[in-house]
Amino acid sequence: MANPPWAEIREKFQAALALSRVELHKNPEKEPYKSKYGARALLEEVKALLGPAPEDEDERPQAEDGLGAGDHTLGLPAEVVDAEGPIAQGAVRLAVIEFHLGVNHIDTEELSAGEEHLVKCLRLLRKYRLSQDCVSLYIQAQIGSPPLDPTEHFLPEEEKLAEQERSKRFEKVYTHNLYYLAQVYQHMEMFEKAAHYCHSTLKRQLEHNAYHPIEWAINAATLSQFYINKLCFMEARHCLSAANVIFGQTGKISTTEDTTEAEGDVPELYHQRKGEIARCWIKYCLTLLQNAQLSMQDNIGELDLDKQSELRALRKKELDEEERVRKKAVQFGTGELCDAISAVEEKVSYLRPLDFEEARELFLLGQHYVFEAKEFFQIDGYVTDHIEVVQDHSALFKVLAFFETDMERRCKMHKRRIAMLEPLIVDLNPQYYLLVNRQIQFEIAHAYYDMMDLKVAIADKLRDPDSHIVKKINNLNKSALKYYQLFLDSLRDPNKVFPEHIGEDVLRPAMLAKFRVARLYGKIITADPKKELENLATSLEHYKFIVDYCEKHPEAAQEIEVELELSKEMVSLLPTKMERFRTKMALT
Repeated sequence: MANPPWAEIREKFQAALALSRVELHKNPEKEPYKSKYGARALLEEVKALLGPAPEDEDERPQAEDGLGAGDHTLGLPAEVVDAEGPIAQGAVRLAVIEFHLGVNHIDTEELSAGEEHLVKCLRLLRKYRLSQDCVSLYIQAQIGSPPLDPTEHFLPEEEKLAEQERSKRFEKVYTHNLYYLAQVYQHMEMFEKAAHYCHSTLKRQLEHNAYHPIEWAINAATLSQFYINKLCFMEARHCLSAANVIFGQTGKISTTEDTTEAEGDVPELYHQRKGEIARCWIKYCLTLLQNAQLSMQDNIGELDLDKQSELRALRKKELDEEERVRKKAVQFGTGELCDAISAVEEKVSYLRPLDFEEARELFLLGQHYVFEAKEFFQIDGYVTDHIEVVQDHSALFKVLAFFETDMERRCKMHKRRIAMLEPLIVDLNPQYYLLVNRQIQFEIAHAYYDMMDLKVAIADKLRDPDSHIVKKINNLNKSALKYYQLFLDSLRDPNKVFPEHIGEDVLRPAMLAKFRVARLYGKIITADPKKELENLATSLEHYKFIVDYCEKHPEAAQEIEVELELSKEMVSLLPTKMERFRTKMALT
């Protein structure tokens, strides 16, 4: 016999629900259960269309004591499985019908028949009772109403909670359970699961109005960092926009039992959390900009116009429907709250910027949050945090410079970076802030290095660069060398000896510093042949260091493949160039 059309089954089931819930209020006084009986008939028809229970269900022992018999009489298995496959699907669908038949009979005061149907429902669900598809149905079939709150065991009968309050507390317990699962998975470094449960917790807290704005906002902002690391910028933007909106409710919502004591009226905590949310926004803008740069740069870090064109074409193919579906999956809040969050989102792009104007919009947003974060994380009292915010500000300028086509304006952006970074290391104790010092020294050196390259490119376009330009290039060169050398010197031991084996954590920056120092010495402009020969010799020395080190430590070669090849080439070419210089000097 052919299977009945699924559309027919669905239609009958929906009609039964309508009779039970809507038409109930239209029953005549003399026939109060008329619609219930009509619904029951339809449910029995659906049950017949679904067919008999799976074979393994029919052979189970009957429960002896009805609903009160517990799991033992229901023959519950030790392991709970997901409701997957045709057998499981058939069992669950029949269980739904048995549940509604049970409720139907109870509503018409036929308690014995109702209990019989509910027991059948529980038996059909026994293996799948804790699966996502079945847990709610299983609980409802067992108890039919919210369970007692633990405090009620010590209350007199007249003080026990109303069902509405029980339901509210039970929902809260479930939300807390999701929260604890998020913490457990976080500690187990199962970050996907942790993020899933964190997101579910936040959604439920909004749905049940059981949250404190400051705490909720910081948790949503923190969740955004997971999405940022996964390059899911639309989801990250939604979390951050929601964080802004909910944080704005601070002081507008009356204190509840969920309000922690530490979050009472503490202005410092308010400003700290505001600064932390701002830092999450900075990371959003910076990572989105950097991701765009990576997707459009060539092998020397410059803008690749072909890649840019490809990404423009790709953007046109992005479908609004895909965005709508993705957004619906993570959306916080409903009604006015949802509208407020959307209003914040609409002001911020989640798409990778493709040109300077789009990049500038993100840069300005990131810079706005830099200023906001620095209001709390000041150098006095929050040294490390303050420095990280300034470093992010510098990184925003650096990536914006990538999109800028005017070389002079790019130079000014790098100059801004230097102006904000150099003051940081003046008062830092290198003993206590060694790693931070190294980071800043390397970054300042690189900024000077980029400026020098740009000035050289500008000079190359001139027929006859004047002495001012030459002096500027040499000064930038000198400053870059100074900071690279400070960085390299920080790697020396107390006896000022450079390590034979460089630590893995600083291997790549150390090799890059050596490579750039070699290149910088080769770029010094001088009219003195003797001085130029000395510079070439120093340059060769640093190129040879890279080649020799990678021969002794092959693992280092993987860190600087491009620079190593160029170093080998220069080790081969420079001696010949130097010999020509010596010959020329001898003739003069």
